[in-house]
Amino acid sequence: MNTNIYALLTPLALGFILLEIALCWYYKKNYISFQEAVANFGTALGNQTMNVLVAAGVYVVYNWLWTHYQLIDNIEMNLFSFPLLLLGIDFIFYWVHRWGHHINIMWAAHSPHHSAEEMNFFVALRASVTQRLFSFMFFWPLTLIGFKPVDIYAMTGLHLFISFLHHTEFISKLWRWVEYIFTTPSHHRVHHGINFTYLDKNFGEFLIIWDRMFGSYAEEEEKVIYGMYNPPNTWNPISINFHYYKLLWKDAVAAPRWIDKLRIWFMPLGWRPTGLAAKPPLIEVTEKNQVRYTSTMFTGSKPYLILHVILGIALMMMVIDPKSPWETTQRWIGSILLWHMIINWSGIMESKKWLRGSEIFRITITCSLLIYFSGLPVIDPINLVLIALSLLSLAWVSIFFKYSPFY
Repeated sequence: MNTNIYALLTPLALGFILLEIALCWYYKKNYISFQEAVANFGTALGNQTMNVLVAAGVYVVYNWLWTHYQLIDNIEMNLFSFPLLLLGIDFIFYWVHRWGHHINIMWAAHSPHHSAEEMNFFVALRASVTQRLFSFMFFWPLTLIGFKPVDIYAMTGLHLFISFLHHTEFISKLWRWVEYIFTTPSHHRVHHGINFTYLDKNFGEFLIIWDRMFGSYAEEEEKVIYGMYNPPNTWNPISINFHYYKLLWKDAVAAPRWIDKLRIWFMPLGWRPTGLAAKPPLIEVTEKNQVRYTSTMFTGSKPYLILHVILGIALMMMVIDPKSPWETTQRWIGSILLWHMIINWSGIMESKKWLRGSEIFRITITCSLLIYFSGLPVIDPINLVLIALSLLSLAWVSIFFKYSPFY
């Protein structure tokens, strides 16, 4: 791969995030909470490592299908084929998205995105590590038509960026004709709502006409309450990504019949194996009874996390950018370092007992490996800056991140 569409779109996404932060400050809007924003961003950084793996699989499998079974030879991207590919991806994704809200294993992949309890551009980044894998299990028919795998992968990235722009409270409603044809922030706020009237509505990412055609459309009327029923209640990216898988696994283990241990993964949400008690009916979450998850952070957490979010972006780009000087093994090691970093962020925000030792180890090993990967002398200015930041971080952790049972 000569280009990673996500590496190209990352600066744009960061620009919109900074713009939204500035608008919240200027208009004094409480649309972004610090803890959830960091958790969302960390989940996104981890997810990018999965995108690299998915891309590799897509190029192998999709290229084989395209090489052997394409109906139209070598479709090139032009003013005619570009919108057709976008339309095809949007139509397929509508159904993948809809199934993702109705089939247990697909909801397990998709639900991390819906576990966010607010609506902003940080939420747009909160995607699970398995969501992209599930999505690409369904786009393969486009290779049979003749669209090149590289174009399909790039277009899905663009399609994802279009959906990124829907995650905001700042845009109320647009012109009527736009609202009728295209998915807008208003439509997508409804999609994220856990108000009973909004559940399982507005699955379209680019066009809302699919929802109008197939009976899944709802207008934004009452105030939207965000989140999910039975949420993970943690900032840990591992728990966020695999929360619903864990619930399904518990039911699968408890199911008396072997067939139900398998069936549960592919049944509709709410289905119960024979022999297990029915779940109590849902109580609708409203403005009055909603309790959003928060936690007590270590003293001095905010400036430390802001610095390390910036460093995390730099590390992510070294892993995913094809222009990075890192070799494949170094990218895999970098991915592990990145995951250690974002897991520790949750430990900082939740004042975990294990955090101090884990963060000291992470800083030390990350600094050492990055210097080694650079191939530059230790006294090179870049490495000296890295060492200075690491020493500052170690001092900060030692001074401020002390566990107390009273947190």
